[in-house]
Amino acid sequence: MSADPTTPGQPIEPPNPPLTRRARRRNLVVAVTGLVTVWVLLWGTFTWANLISGLAVTGVLLVVFPLPPVTFAGRLHPLGLLRFGLRFLYDLVVASLQIAWLALRFGHEPRGAIIAVPLRVNTDLNLTLTAEALSLVPGSLIMEADRATGTLYIHVLGVRTIEEVERFRRGVLELEERIIAAVGSEDERRLTIEATHTGTSPPAEL
Repeated sequence: MSADPTTPGQPIEPPNPPLTRRARRRNLVVAVTGLVTVWVLLWGTFTWANLISGLAVTGVLLVVFPLPPVTFAGRLHPLGLLRFGLRFLYDLVVASLQIAWLALRFGHEPRGAIIAVPLRVNTDLNLTLTAEALSLVPGSLIMEADRATGTLYIHVLGVRTIEEVERFRRGVLELEERIIAAVGSEDERRLTIEATHTGTSPPAEL
């Protein structure tokens, strides 16, 4: 006869406490801000029409297609956000010029590769933000995101050698570090910094 799991004396794990009103409000603000930001970036210009339409689309998505809340254990870091934004704009300009050069270069056939890059912070939020940022940069496209292992599979244009693959991998991990520095928790920031200093980041796969 099997033991009754409710027999006195056996520890019972308490259920997860419900989210407080403040936590629900914070999750909603993070979701709305993220979706509206992606919407404006996809249009390429900031206008009041894009902002209002982004808010409308976000409202419909959150009401019609409700999703489980993404746990946000970190907090916003103004300096990290500024650093991320400036570097992201720089990467956009550089990548656009590189793609234009590949397109206009006579007699040159651009080559691409699909590169698997395991991230160091395996959370849904980090995986999503890193994937979105990479997709918005010309020349890189997310083919698949493995939630179980925290690995991004990225199609990259203009990659020919192992050295270029490794350079792109380092760029992805540096992007992840900037995202964590902008919105990550102290533990996540410490993890990325230690991994960078010790060189323990997993290698990319081609």
